[in-house]
Amino acid sequence: MRKVVCIMGATASGKTGLSIRLAKRFGGEIISSDSMQIYRGMDIGTAKPDLAERDGVPHHMLDILDPGEDFSAARYAELAGECVEEIMARGRMPIVAGGTGLYVDALLGARSFEEQPDTAAVRLRLQQEAEEKGCVWLYEKLRTVDPERAAKLHPNDEKRVIRALEIFETTGETATERDRRAAARPPRYDSVKIGLDWPDRAALYARIDLRVELMLQEGLLEEAARVRAMQPGRTALQAIGYKELFRYFDGQCSLEEAKEDIARESRRYAKRQLTWLRKDPDIHWLNAEDADALFASACRIIEQNY
Repeated sequence: MRKVVCIMGATASGKTGLSIRLAKRFGGEIISSDSMQIYRGMDIGTAKPDLAERDGVPHHMLDILDPGEDFSAARYAELAGECVEEIMARGRMPIVAGGTGLYVDALLGARSFEEQPDTAAVRLRLQQEAEEKGCVWLYEKLRTVDPERAAKLHPNDEKRVIRALEIFETTGETATERDRRAAARPPRYDSVKIGLDWPDRAALYARIDLRVELMLQEGLLEEAARVRAMQPGRTALQAIGYKELFRYFDGQCSLEEAKEDIARESRRYAKRQLTWLRKDPDIHWLNAEDADALFASACRIIEQNY
């Protein structure tokens, strides 16, 4: 089976730098698996590599949508899959890099991400119910119809709670049942998965805090104002670094409080990312604290497994 290389890890763990070095070493092209880097104009806050940082390496799945457009794992799997096919046709190595594990799963075919064409009305109604009655009310509804999926979600994870209910209400099949059915299917692509590990969690958190500081110095405040003027949709509104500054613009907090919120939410996001990735037994975890040693180890793994 044809293979793709996947570079995975928490935010600020060094995925971008490693993936670019690997692409130059193996003749690869990078496919972003970051759910927010797909948006045009959301550059600083998503740590999107600029042209200089890309160093001539082709990148895909960046800047493909305006912030007002919503996106899904199913759509990602479709578009990123087209990128994989094109890269392979050129005889080059597809390298998937980013922190959205759900998107990687969708691309590889590890889970079912069937997009239902007629769910808009149901989704809108569920979103309205969430606004009127609260996400916890919807969560209790999900617990009734799909307790297994509910047990895997936080009661306030509105997007995923709504998605699970949407699947049930439009297909009559629970998300749990759908995933079990999908598990019987062979994967779309084989993969070599490399995970970036920071044994000292405090060191990773320090990198996150520094990144937030640098983002603000580089103009995140001004970028957030421009993004807000674009009337971002529900997907883009989830991006850490923007929603916190929107609260500042509305006078709900000080700039320093917004900065602290961005750093705190980024650290929490890193923890969630690692929790998700640790469940995957196929990931080769490498110590990321020394960039050169990490690169050498990653090269060996690819040479042995690709």
